[in-house]
Amino acid sequence: MSESDDELDAIRQQKRDDLVEQGSGSDAPTEPVYLNGEAEFEEFVGSHDVVLVDFYADWCGPCKMLEPTVETLAADSPAAVAKVDIDANQPLAQSFGIRGVPTLHVYAGGQRVEQFVGVQDEATLRSAIEQHA
Repeated sequence: MSESDDELDAIRQQKRDDLVEQGSGSDAPTEPVYLNGEAEFEEFVGSHDVVLVDFYADWCGPCKMLEPTVETLAADSPAAVAKVDIDANQPLAQSFGIRGVPTLHVYAGGQRVEQFVGVQDEATLRSAIEQHA
């Protein structure tokens, strides 16, 4: 891991800590939360009513195209939004059968209720979130 990767991890951890301090439960964070590992994933999905999970990779062009949509949904939808880097979290990605990126999962009540593979428009994702909110 490079020094810049360590700095990114430190920033992401600080954001997670800040979000936890703001409260949990149905109060969804207004920015995507970067998750590492199964424990963080389970805790995040279990502590919010509706969660949109974006499985992505830094090298993925379509993932970069989807980023503004994911950020918008985090800011103004009832869902908590999580991002999982499949390269840094290969065992987690494998456990969910992620074979292509971007892959998006919608969770309601801790259970996966929707899956999308590839770039999706904001209206499609917002509809899936609101259907389960």
